[in-house]
Formats: sequence, C-alpha cells, structure tokens
Amino acid sequence: MGTLLKCYRPLFSIRFSSFPNSLHSPQLSSHSFKFNHPRRRILIRRCFASLSPSSHPLINGKTSDGNLQPEIPSSDLWLHNTMSKKKELFKPKVEGRVGMYVCGVTAYDLSHIGHARVYVTFDVLYRYLKHLDYEVCYVRNFTDVDDKIIARANELGEDPINLSRRYCDEFNQDMVHLQCLPPSAEPRVSDHMPQIIDMIKQIVDNGYAYRVEGDVFFAVEKFPEYGQLSGRKLEDNRAGERVAVDSRKRNPADFALWKSAKEGEPFWESPWGPGRPGWHIECSAMSAAYLGHTFDIHGGGMDLVFPHHENEIAQSCAACKQSNVSYWIHNGFVTIDSEKMSKSLGNFFTIRQVIDLYHPLALRLFLMGTHYRSPINYSDVLLESASERLFYIYQTLHDCEDVLRQHDKGLQESIPPETSDIINKFHNDFLASMSDDLHTPVVLAALSDPLKTINDLLHTRKGKKQALRIESVSALERIIRNILNVLGLMPTSYCEALQQLRDMALKRAKLTEGEILRKIEERNEARKNKEYEKSDAIRKDLAVLGIALMDTPTGTSWRPAIPLALQEQQVAAT
Repeated sequence: MGTLLKCYRPLFSIRFSSFPNSLHSPQLSSHSFKFNHPRRRILIRRCFASLSPSSHPLINGKTSDGNLQPEIPSSDLWLHNTMSKKKELFKPKVEGRVGMYVCGVTAYDLSHIGHARVYVTFDVLYRYLKHLDYEVCYVRNFTDVDDKIIARANELGEDPINLSRRYCDEFNQDMVHLQCLPPSAEPRVSDHMPQIIDMIKQIVDNGYAYRVEGDVFFAVEKFPEYGQLSGRKLEDNRAGERVAVDSRKRNPADFALWKSAKEGEPFWESPWGPGRPGWHIECSAMSAAYLGHTFDIHGGGMDLVFPHHENEIAQSCAACKQSNVSYWIHNGFVTIDSEKMSKSLGNFFTIRQVIDLYHPLALRLFLMGTHYRSPINYSDVLLESASERLFYIYQTLHDCEDVLRQHDKGLQESIPPETSDIINKFHNDFLASMSDDLHTPVVLAALSDPLKTINDLLHTRKGKKQALRIESVSALERIIRNILNVLGLMPTSYCEALQQLRDMALKRAKLTEGEILRKIEERNEARKNKEYEKSDAIRKDLAVLGIALMDTPTGTSWRPAIPLALQEQQVAAT
C-alpha cells in the first residue's frame, strides 16, 4: 500500500457568519489546535465558533431579570447511529467541539420538500448542539458537477456550471425562508478538483482502485468491510440510481471515482486524462478537506445510506486507514400516498410551491411534527393544521407583547409557584425530549400548557385576578421564545408573521379581506334581524374555505382555520 501522506490536511480555516434568530450569538473566529499525524505534527485550522451566553440562558439559578429558572435534568444527548442501528450517547472526538458534514443537494432544479426535511432536521440538530454550548463546524456541500446537471443544461442550452450556480442560489433562498442557519462552509465540487484528484491518487496508490480507458473504478472486493453501514452483501448489490451498468468493471458493484471526458461535457485534467469525478468521491474529499478524516457526525437522507454513504466509507478508508466518522445520522422520507417523494418519480412538490400558499415556518413546523427518522406523509390537512397551530402560537405571544408593553416598568422579580412549576416542566420536557434523539414532536406538544396558561392569564376572569399575573406572563413568554429560537420557529415579528399567515389563508380561500369584512357585516345584520339560519350559513360558508369567525364583546373578527372539509377528513382519519 502507498503511504498516507495527506490523511489530516484540512483545506483552510473557515469563518462563521452571523446567525439570525439563534439563541446564542457566535463570534467570527476560528480556533487552532494540534493534531498528531502518523508522520508529523501539523497545525490544523478548524472552523469552530465561540459561543456567547444568551441574555436569558436556560440554566440553573437566575436570569438577568432575577427570575428563578428550573433545575436542568441531564442534557446528555443520545443520537441514533445508523452504523450501530441503535441510540448512542453523543461524545465528540474533541471535548466541546463538533464537526458535522451533511450531504447537500445536486443543484439542477428547485428543491422539493423532501430536501426541506433533510436540512430542517440537521438545522435542528445544529441549533441544539449550539444550545448545549458545543462549538460546531457544520459543512454542507453542493454537487455542481453531475450527470443530471449536464443533462438538464443540455436540455436548456446552458452551461452546466452556470445552471448549477443558479440553482445553488435558489436553494439558499429556500433555506432562508425556512430559517435554516447557514452552515460554516458550503463547498462546491467544481471548486475542489485538486482535493478530489488528490484523494483518488491516494486510493489508487493504496491498491483499492483500477483504471480502465481513462476511467477509475473503486474495487469493492478490496474492502472487506463494504456493506457495514447498510447491512448489504456484495451479492445483493445491483445497478440503480446513478450506478451505471458497465461491463468493464471487475465487479458490478464497483463504482466510478473518475469518469473520462465525453464530448460536450465539462472536464478537468487529471493523471488519468481529462474527465470529471464520480458522485461519491466528492463528499469524501470535501469532508476531509474541511473536517479531517476523523470527525463526529455525517448526515443525510435515508436514501443516501446506500450506495452513497456506503461508498464514502469505503473510499475514505481506502485513502486514509485512520478515517472514521463517529455517528451516521439519517432522516426518513417525505412520502406522497406512502411512496417516497423524489424528482425521479415525479411525485414531488417544490419548496417554492408549498410556501407560495403556506407560511415557510408552517412548513418547518409540519416537518418537525414527526420524529425525524420516521416517514412523514405530505398532506394539505397536515399543512393546514401546522399553519393554524402557528397562528395560535404567534397570536398568544403577540398578545403577551401588547400587555407587557404596557407594564414595562415596576415588575417584581418573583413569580408564583404554580407558574414556576409550569416553566420547570416545560423546560425539563424540552431538554429530555431533544436529548432523546431530537424528539421534536414531544417538545411541540409540550408548548400547549404554557400557551394555555398565558391565554388564561390574559383573557379569563379568573386569570386576570391572579397575583403577579404580568410577571407570570413575562416569564412564560420568555421561556417559549427561547425554545422557539432553538427550534428555529421564532419569527422576526409576531405581528408580521400573523399578517403573513392571514394573507396566505386568504390566498388559499381565494378571498380578499374586504370580502370577508362584508360577509361579517352581512352576518351581523342577519343576527340583528334574528335570521339565525342565514347567520349560521355565512359562518359555515367561510369555515368551508378555512376562515373562522370569532365573536367577542367588542365585535366579530376572523382568523385562519383548517377548512371544514379537511377538518372532517382529519377526524375521520383519527
């Protein structure tokens, strides 16, 4: 075997960008530390950011405003490792620091909500690791050199790299809408040809690959551990998506590390002639370039377990025998009628299509409403339900803001024991659920009690008589706000988000607000004239369209709701 000269050579140091709506505010810095190399000690520049404490941290003792915070249960993080097929206690290789690589999109079209689920999942993990005070280097790549990109570019008569760059920008815009924090680095294949070629050289020199007419193939039979992630045996392998049938291979499961140039395709010079990399090698090369050959977390959708991640493990270990990823984490599919959503099947909704009708954070809430490893079936009723729930959360917190604005001075430092108990339970449920393999559905369900308590304190006769009522409202609003930040569900403005939710409900109902107000006037007139059947009919007609009328002592208002037919469908399903 050849020598392993470049096992631990990260590409360069990375600076963090500022992250909006994060519980912590990372500083723009990078840290250096020594790493032992088999042949020499070298200085590695890592991309970890320093974390500063939040103004109201969720820790024992008091916050800056003097309120007691709950006792924290164990925050040991357990994550399901695809390699071991079980939950494991998370222990990073370097104490307090986490390196995480997540496979990004192949940028040739707009991203669908299956992609949204991947990146919302790992954004939640990223945010929670930061909440636990880890310094996280999060690397997410773009595939911008690929057969699908070339085919699409040829259809459109466009340069493949330019087409891919355009869709990379579109993807980043989708991530902004979904409030996914930007990664520490977003490497692209086209910018990392030297690192990719260098890794292929190592694999060839170490005897794990062979050359055929300008192509280079990985020889899977040379790697006895092949199949350790997926549990597949070599005889089970078959040609599939992105796996070409090629009689020149020694074994049908062998996969391309380098593809010789074909007419009309982009190419780069290499020791094996002009060509471009295979799909799998890019992630091995770029993860090693930014995180080294040993790091903590490698993630992606469940469809990447085989062949992509299986092949990554094989080629990374072939290039550097010390290569190791501690935790392989994969999220479940988004399905349509119990079938995986994918572009190749043509049964997908793009993120843009969904957020044209629903608030982006309603889509995020919908995706977080099912545990990340379970399949989630896309449906209008679940999106409507998420949208209605989001409106309720933001309306409650907006009401808090209005009241607290009137009592910004003179608040006492203490809160009643019953309020403290609610906060303690909510906080403990949050930590316990998130530390149990990111169980976000339980956290979202746990929001109910503090939200109900706020509404009781603000709107019921009994609640308004409670001692230290405003102090309780303030403490409850703060704990909810902090946890929404960790979940990535905190809007820039409650008022703005509520208006956006109303506007989208009107769009789905194909109504204007003026038309609803006229219906309310018509209903008020009917009620005045004791025409109750007509009044009920107007209410029901609007309910069918997803518009709920709310009668209060000060008049009638409206809010978005699940359309009546979908409500009935939901009841029937449960």
